[in-house]
Amino acid sequence: MSQDTPEANPRPNILIIGAGIAGLTLAILLEQINIPYHIFERAAEVKPLGSALSFDAGSLPVLEQLGIYEDLKQVSKAYTNVDFYNARLKKMGSLSGEEAFVASGYGTRIFCRPRFYEILLRRVPGHKISFKKKILRTVEKEGKVHIHCSDNTSYIGDILVGADGGYSGVRQSMYKLMDEKGVLPKEDLEDFTINYTTIVGVATPSNPEKYPKLKDEYSSFSQVIYGDGSNCYVITLPDNQISWGFGVQLSKSALKEMHFRNSEWDPEVKDTTLEQYRDFPCPVGGTMGELFDATPKHLISKVFLEEKMFKTCHNSRSVLIGDAWHKFHPAGGAGAQHAIQDAVSLANCLYSMKDSSLKSINSAFGEYYKQRYNRNDAKFKHSADIAKILNGQVKMEKGIGGGVIAVVSKVAQELD
Repeated sequence: MSQDTPEANPRPNILIIGAGIAGLTLAILLEQINIPYHIFERAAEVKPLGSALSFDAGSLPVLEQLGIYEDLKQVSKAYTNVDFYNARLKKMGSLSGEEAFVASGYGTRIFCRPRFYEILLRRVPGHKISFKKKILRTVEKEGKVHIHCSDNTSYIGDILVGADGGYSGVRQSMYKLMDEKGVLPKEDLEDFTINYTTIVGVATPSNPEKYPKLKDEYSSFSQVIYGDGSNCYVITLPDNQISWGFGVQLSKSALKEMHFRNSEWDPEVKDTTLEQYRDFPCPVGGTMGELFDATPKHLISKVFLEEKMFKTCHNSRSVLIGDAWHKFHPAGGAGAQHAIQDAVSLANCLYSMKDSSLKSINSAFGEYYKQRYNRNDAKFKHSADIAKILNGQVKMEKGIGGGVIAVVSKVAQELD
């Protein structure tokens, strides 16, 4: 059967690699529009690492359409301001989200990342997701895509979706083939930009009375800019939880030492890593060390923050979404939200396909790229600019726009 021969079933069979937020969201969407799929995740289970996420009108409408928004509201809080402080906890300014709420009708919800992941996972039928499936290689033949796993199993589909994160195996296989054919842009062969590291956790204080802001209806979001290449945030969440995180700009010597490290979340963070921050005052009360002590050690994680916007997101029967295509700095708060937007655009393009021929697949992928590349690229640059400001760079690029940057730029000036 040739690659351009339509199948009897016009709906393509989708193989999704990666059970993160991008992969699960796409699966939920495909479930709604009756497109067959299966998720393959290399881990035995996805560990509840990470800290807080926030969503606004960029993703809440689709979550509402999927019936997820009400579940999310049960585990999240709205917040109206981000308050900025210097190292002495002198308030330097606030960023209000009131205008965005008036314009869109949606506020901003903030929540613990693992809780949102649990909501998504419950929406995917158990028989449509397989864990402990490490993909060794992918092959296209006879008009199909074949994946071969480390447990000697193999699977066949029409489309392969790489939702497997910043070090995507799907992307690496796809780019290798394109490079051999001389059709891969040279920029896509360049390494990630790595300038920062972050340490995050979610504390549950044994004495919540010590933190009065936990009782507030709205979440308290505090950002402290130390002016030495580091910053921290502290966010109050439902169930008396407090999300915290530190961002640190890496020195040149540190960059050389970790050149071959990747971005896998590492729960084995040594206590000494946070020692320098233990006695720092906490914006919601007490010291940062008290929050560290109230966080389960195995749920404190450290990650190096790569940044890169790849030019290429598809080739033949393979396509990328989320971090597999674009790795944003988390300072912009856009990674998960843009992964969801990728999933929505791709699902819509797949739904519009006339059949599962390669011609229809390439047409759908082309439309997906057209809808998403410029938006993702703009947010990538926006997130990088915010990271530069929050990590203490005092020489700002001219012409940076946007409400968030304008406010934080003003804050950064007060540090000089």
